[in-house]
Amino acid sequence: MIVFGFLFGGILNAQSDKKAEELLESVVNKTASYKNLKAELAYTMVNHDMDIDEKKSGIIYLKGDSYRIEMEGQIIISDGKTIWTFIVDSDEVMVSNVDEGDESISPNKILTTYNEDYKAKFDSDSKYKNSDLKLINLKPNEGNQFEQLSLLVNEKNLSLENFSVYDKSGNVFTYHIINLQPNLDLPDTTFIFNPDDYPDVDVIDMR
Repeated sequence: MIVFGFLFGGILNAQSDKKAEELLESVVNKTASYKNLKAELAYTMVNHDMDIDEKKSGIIYLKGDSYRIEMEGQIIISDGKTIWTFIVDSDEVMVSNVDEGDESISPNKILTTYNEDYKAKFDSDSKYKNSDLKLINLKPNEGNQFEQLSLLVNEKNLSLENFSVYDKSGNVFTYHIINLQPNLDLPDTTFIFNPDDYPDVDVIDMR
């Protein structure tokens, strides 16, 4: 399962929708203004050709470059320098360094960073009962591992409701953001994995 992982690349295309870009930038800037946030997640992974329809739920915490994702049997924690991937059922935690040269977009970047290296356009075919909801499709140039990214935003509240990643293998990964709570009193230990809290855990250091 990928978790908020994809690549941006290329040069902004003249066919981009200026209003879609401005709305997306406003949504991202509002989220970036929070000192931290917590949100419930509903995750689906669909591949019609392979008859896959996987559903999971979880919670995400963000603070600066740090994040914590708790998703049914898996906990991923990063303090911005180290990433701990804890597989609960097997009592294993894999430890790796954050690769600063990696172009993949981490959870905090997808929610708090505006990137102009793609084509942003409103999806005119999408209709919602709530007229404030707008679907924005982002198209990369060649050489990326995904074909499209779609973001559903609330134009009135300037909030991101959900986003979907379409990869070249026919997989569609969708994340629904539920009950976002900003500016909480989160302890720093939220973003650090302490093996002492899990005495039976097997630590696999990949650094």
